[in-house]
Amino acid sequence: MIENLPVRRLTHKNLTVEGYSRAAVQSYFRVPELKVGFDVGGSPWDFMSLKSIFVTHPHLDHMAALPVFVARRRMMKMEPPTVYLPAEVVEPTGRMLKSWQRLDRGRMHCELVGVSPGDEIELSRENIVTVFATTHTVPSVGYVVWDRRRKLRPELVGKPQNEIRELATSGVEVTQEVRMPLVCYTGDTSPPGFDAEPAVYESQLLITELTFYRPEHRREKIHKFGHMHIDDVIERAERFRNERIIFTHVSTRYVDGQIEKAIMKRLPVGLRERVELWF
Repeated sequence: MIENLPVRRLTHKNLTVEGYSRAAVQSYFRVPELKVGFDVGGSPWDFMSLKSIFVTHPHLDHMAALPVFVARRRMMKMEPPTVYLPAEVVEPTGRMLKSWQRLDRGRMHCELVGVSPGDEIELSRENIVTVFATTHTVPSVGYVVWDRRRKLRPELVGKPQNEIRELATSGVEVTQEVRMPLVCYTGDTSPPGFDAEPAVYESQLLITELTFYRPEHRREKIHKFGHMHIDDVIERAERFRNERIIFTHVSTRYVDGQIEKAIMKRLPVGLRERVELWF
């Protein structure tokens, strides 16, 4: 297998997260079991099998490799992918792909689907993606992948099977949909993008940014440009109910060898033990 870009991997229960992110460089993730990808700032060769990509916003480090991804699937005779992205950027993205089509002289076949906060996208009978608002310098959204099941209504639990069967036969709804947030991906956002969506804190797996951590980087300026500081995370430490958290997208202003030690030292113990730093 060709490995032309860095890819980190985390397996938790029955889900795997693969990807990499560094601010101003590239961001890309996938969850193979759910057959979904998030952002396409780079296009690792083995990510090419993804049919659905959910893009958070149109900054280059999150979307620059879209033409590469689309062209590779065409070259390998795969069906065109479906790319979900903020509704406001669908038209210019389409124009960008047409320009690359003229340059590359190869068809840029894909389906661009605009999304807005509150939208729901069906992946399968068991999984659904919801869209929530994030706060950044360009149109941006985050995504939550949910597990959804039909379960017996609480008031019918313990009732005899024949009674439940009779109710169902008579047209009474005996089940209800129950959803559990599996994976949340925020992309780039300042704190209001966290606080407006409860699933950010409740999802089994959270993939999110932690761009700045040094005290001399002022939070008001960081928030203005749509990013998070470690102090924002610490203030919310007790709200994180996630089983595993991937903090990523650290600023390129920092020296690699200093990052992990500095961040882990500041995170509260109860949060630290669930955190992965992907820098």
